Amino acid sequence: MKLRDLVYGLYARRVEGRLDHDQVPKHIGVILDGNRRWAKASGGTTAEGHQAGAYKIEEFLGWCAETDVEVVTLWMLSTDNFDRPEEELGPLLGIIEDTVRSLVDDGRWRVHHVGALDLLPSRTQGVLKEAEQATHTRTGILVNVAVGYGGRQEIADAVRSLLLDHAERGTAIEDIAESVDVEQISKHLYTSGQPDPDLVIRTSGEQRLSGFMLWQSAHSEYYFCEVFWPAFRKVDFLRALRDYAARHRRYGG
Repeated sequence: MKLRDLVYGLYARRVEGRLDHDQVPKHIGVILDGNRRWAKASGGTTAEGHQAGAYKIEEFLGWCAETDVEVVTLWMLSTDNFDRPEEELGPLLGIIEDTVRSLVDDGRWRVHHVGALDLLPSRTQGVLKEAEQATHTRTGILVNVAVGYGGRQEIADAVRSLLLDHAERGTAIEDIAESVDVEQISKHLYTSGQPDPDLVIRTSGEQRLSGFMLWQSAHSEYYFCEVFWPAFRKVDFLRALRDYAARHRRYGG
């Protein structure tokens, strides 16, 4: 074992030992950023960067399971990513499909898709639907895989779903306008019935949400980490939890 690894291990245990488990966020959203830059810095291909990022996911979920987190939302593919060239997008979708299958095979996680399913290739749709069906009775961490996800798209889809729901019941447009409120729209989001994220982590040093969970993150705490997602370590995760626990959440009060 290298001296650096030994020192890192000791430091990680020190941070973990001081962690207040009563202050751990119940829902963590993660913007998995920096796969391509990590690959470039290490001399690898873009696909190798995405694959390294995929490998990090199960490790990350293991850390969450150790610290009483209940819901994790992983932003794996945004609606903006559809503009990427096919030679990158095709392999990336394949990596995402393999990752979702691995989450199912792990046996611990409940998998739920958040995103515009109809924008995805039929094969990807099938993998996501099968994952939900295969894991819906599990009691472990609820893992939201955000694939084909955009925050504005989600809100538009929620409003559309709400209007269609009322239309099926024959509700007059005036009555719909009178009754629409925050709670009604929330019921039609991709994450309906789930708690909003307490903490949103973004890797790679970027300090913006890029449309991630725009509705749900109104009162979330944010943690921006400099490291690229494939290089994200347990100590980085523990630092995020420590930072979150030290904040006083006022919810606008």
